[in-house]
Amino acid sequence: MMRDEGRVVPVIDMQELPFPYAKLREACQEWGCFRVMNHGVPVLLMSEMKRVARSLLDLPIETKNQNVEVTPGTAYIALGKVNSIYESLCLSDLNSPDAMQTFFSQLDVCPKHREVMETYSRATLVLVMDIANKLAKSLGLSDGSDLFKGWPCNMRMNKYSFNPETVGSCGIPMHTDGTFLTLLQDDDVVGGLEVVDSKPDSFVAVEPCPNTFFVLVGDLAVAWSNGRLSSAKHQVQCIEGRIRVSIGTFMSTPTYVAVEAPEEFVDPLNPRLYVPFTRDDYANLRRDKKMYTDEALSFLLARS
Repeated sequence: MMRDEGRVVPVIDMQELPFPYAKLREACQEWGCFRVMNHGVPVLLMSEMKRVARSLLDLPIETKNQNVEVTPGTAYIALGKVNSIYESLCLSDLNSPDAMQTFFSQLDVCPKHREVMETYSRATLVLVMDIANKLAKSLGLSDGSDLFKGWPCNMRMNKYSFNPETVGSCGIPMHTDGTFLTLLQDDDVVGGLEVVDSKPDSFVAVEPCPNTFFVLVGDLAVAWSNGRLSSAKHQVQCIEGRIRVSIGTFMSTPTYVAVEAPEEFVDPLNPRLYVPFTRDDYANLRRDKKMYTDEALSFLLARS
């Protein structure tokens, strides 16, 4: 697949008035991703959270291994599990004080770092819910403000141990996120994130942009929207020999709620595309089929 040097992903200004709902909808339909600016999360807090993430990811392996699974997919990913340069710590549920305390206990997080993580978690929860509500409204759902109340979010802190010898190698292979929305605080210095632009079928580099977040639509949102939205295929490549750190907040559906399109998205011209399923159903399907892009949704198509 070629790389397109001329295309750039859309940018959404969260404080633009009136809010650009059409631009948001188009970004999620055509790209499956966009960058947000003027998002309300303090710049200093973002910088502090990056330092905390780097500090935790630099802990001894014996300590990081204490970050065990609370719910499926929430354990520490050690070097070698995906490849030799990627690892990741996970806080299982930002809405749960118990989950947060469990994470702090697992890694013996100091009081100052706990404070930063708690403040950052609250701020990113507000932001990702605001984005989800605005996305629902952009699709014509007038009561979008209550649709996602209580939906769980987890946080992953990612470290790529890039060095001169790994330049040109893959940090994370191409995939789509099997969740609803991803709010990513990408490394503001070291690049490497690439998304697939489906129209020319090429990779587009997502250049570092300090003080912003990068948002990715996940596969669950594709099914929920009855195919109106697209999820973004993306990967991380090593383009320079420096440590790279990112922090992702992943919004998903509750385990007890079936993923299915609201009635407003279904009509004779747009029949229901997917059978109802849960997020765990989909996670298990992706794992069993060893399919880590939105192609896995084809196994859940409704039969007419």
